Amino acid sequence: MQNKQIMPISGTWFDFHHPNPYEGDYWNSTTDQFSAEDWNLKITEMVEAGMDTLILMSVALHGKTFYPSTVIKERWNLVCPDPLEAVLKAADHLGVTVYIGLGFFSTPIFHGFGNEGDASRYRFEFAHELAQKYGHHRSFNGWYFPVEAAIDQYYPEPYIEYVNTLANHCRKIGPQQVLIAPFGTRTIVADDKFVAQLRSLEADYIAYQDEVGVNKTDVSELDGIWSRLREAHDRAGKPLWADVEIFEFHGKVLFPAPIERVQKQLEVASKYVDKILCYQYLGMLNKPNSKVHAGHPTSPKLYQDYMDFMQASRQK
Repeated sequence: MQNKQIMPISGTWFDFHHPNPYEGDYWNSTTDQFSAEDWNLKITEMVEAGMDTLILMSVALHGKTFYPSTVIKERWNLVCPDPLEAVLKAADHLGVTVYIGLGFFSTPIFHGFGNEGDASRYRFEFAHELAQKYGHHRSFNGWYFPVEAAIDQYYPEPYIEYVNTLANHCRKIGPQQVLIAPFGTRTIVADDKFVAQLRSLEADYIAYQDEVGVNKTDVSELDGIWSRLREAHDRAGKPLWADVEIFEFHGKVLFPAPIERVQKQLEVASKYVDKILCYQYLGMLNKPNSKVHAGHPTSPKLYQDYMDFMQASRQK
């Protein structure tokens, strides 16, 4: 075990419009109306809360883009003409890094790992356009591949090919770093085969979903899961990141999780991982009295509870 003190959440996903129906009901209509200044305020709020790594879920969704694009010309009807520029400009100023998602371009959004067809073509074409259009931003640190591995003891071999092919392409044209966030975390077998797969993956950072929010994993299982992953990643020489789920489902909609559960998730992950990300600040956390509140009415409470918890843990 590497870390004994509680690690802060230092990174988060965010989206311009949440990709899953219903899940983002408490913030989609709000972020659709965000101006460039609103995005600046929201990113500033995230950074004030300790976020130094921001992961954009996607630049397009259901055949429409969130920024001016020539790859797909149809646009989402957003108030901000280029929210990606607004976010990167804010991140530049604040000295934090952004990973831009390459996926979810068309319907259905959860397509496979193949390197043929429109889904694959869009990956490469959008990567070229994004590198050319936004590569001058120093905050544009790398890429996130949102078509995630469904691990069943091991990574699916087609997923490894998908990551490696796209990573090698992206590194030739733009930022060098690649982030992935697989699920199926609780099934991992930390043996020689899994370690070999880790070594072969052209991903710089792997942030495993702890799957507590989606009710696949109980908090009591996390020690064993993170311990196995720590062993495997040490053998492979790869950093180990956590994607801590700070939400819970009420029906099909995401709600902020109770701090008692989040606290336990952070306590366990802190013993094993190198960095903690969360899914996600947007919607689940809001600074009390925020001028750009986006999310559930109880999100300021989770924000304050989390900040109080971190302050108390630093004083121990």
